[in-house]
Amino acid sequence: MNPLLIKEEDVRNLAPMPDVIAALDRAFRDQSSGQAYNNPRSRLRMPGATLHMMAAAIPGYFGYKAYTSAAGGAKFFFYLFKAGTTELLSVMEADSLGQIRTGAATGLATRLMSNPDSTEATLFGAGWQAESQLLAMDAVRPLKRVHIVNRKPERRIAFIRKMQPLVRAELVAAESAEQSVRESHIVTTMTSSREPVLKGEWLAAGAHVNAAGGNLLLRREVDDETVLRSNRVVVDSIDQARIEAGEFLGVIESGRRHWEDFVELRDVAAGFKPGRDAVSDITLFKSVGLALEDVAIGKLVYERATGLNGVYK
Repeated sequence: MNPLLIKEEDVRNLAPMPDVIAALDRAFRDQSSGQAYNNPRSRLRMPGATLHMMAAAIPGYFGYKAYTSAAGGAKFFFYLFKAGTTELLSVMEADSLGQIRTGAATGLATRLMSNPDSTEATLFGAGWQAESQLLAMDAVRPLKRVHIVNRKPERRIAFIRKMQPLVRAELVAAESAEQSVRESHIVTTMTSSREPVLKGEWLAAGAHVNAAGGNLLLRREVDDETVLRSNRVVVDSIDQARIEAGEFLGVIESGRRHWEDFVELRDVAAGFKPGRDAVSDITLFKSVGLALEDVAIGKLVYERATGLNGVYK
């Protein structure tokens, strides 16, 4: 049987954010119990281009995402296999898949780590990737207001106009990043910055931070103070964070933090570790993006596209 080709539009239609967050929750729980597996991303660097590969397995399925990046942009494809027979079930265009899964990881971490009554949030970034971050935060907490921070006022305004009809929270253009953060219970960064956009001294007691924009050692969205002030630091993968999380370089190399201090998201999802110990704790989730998340979403999309779960025919 020929594999099912699933286009970008179909991925978006078949993977609403609340369902994707639930799928990631299951996948991380399975990983914690030894039923799911993840390989860190590998990169083949060539003159002018890079090939990125990442693979994982969950009960019933395994798969990999391959994507290329160059000066002209990036192209993403995901391949889903049936675990028992190794049959190639589907090839998916995976640009939207990656966007949705990055937001959903933030949503899951926010649900597990932020205080349940959080109502104020700040989002650094107003690009395409920031859209799923906003949808995920709005899906898991009763947000009343989200402050949008971006260096270009016109991008902030365009983002607010596009996204306001899609969320319950009121979206406002931040006049001051510092003041917005000081007022916020949840702070999410989705930028490509090499210098910190968030300073730890701005964080209020009880705040939760999602650093989701960088997966290269050259990128650093939050400063050392953010990491040091965090009572709980959670990563989606310690192995992958070692090679991709630039936010931790300074504190690890100076001995002020150690990898043993950090917790993986799978153990929080499974209840083996708490997301926070006290209402006043500051918590940090550093996301680098895992193949495990891609496979979990690939399963959701494939089963809905083929009617295996009775939702889509």
